[in-house]
Amino acid sequence: MGERKLANNNAFVATAKARSLRVTPQKARRVVNMIRGARLDEALNICKFSPQVAVSEDLYSLLNSAFANAKQKNPNIRDAKELWVAEALVDEGFTMKRYRPRAQGRGYQILKRSSQISVVLSDDRNYRSHGPSKGGKKPVAKAPADNATDTATVTKTEEANGEGGAE
Repeated sequence: MGERKLANNNAFVATAKARSLRVTPQKARRVVNMIRGARLDEALNICKFSPQVAVSEDLYSLLNSAFANAKQKNPNIRDAKELWVAEALVDEGFTMKRYRPRAQGRGYQILKRSSQISVVLSDDRNYRSHGPSKGGKKPVAKAPADNATDTATVTKTEEANGEGGAE
């Protein structure tokens, strides 16, 4: 197998992950979609003034943690203007199941969802991770050759007329 050449092999990357956040993934994705691809200082401002307070506070501290990781890896980084939010993902965490009592002895289930957020900072604005995605496109199956199917199949009209089948 030949080696694949990577477009961003010299890009600097720093990551941070927050797990078991007690915020639903749907609400977390609203804020994460706003910061994805933004410069780090702009992303921090978006988190600071976003109306989704619970998510924004956790995401703000996560971005600061990723920035600290970047400074630890590369001491030449001076401020947040040098880095970009290359990737920001929100995945589902655990789900707590609770029951709310209802009339006539029934109970309705309440799902209290949590989320996991991972952030990748890079000094290259166009950086993307290099690996095949798990949910990628599947290979398309080739259609069988036309001439092979024509000789093997017999139509219903040929069978009714007594033509073409086994005699």
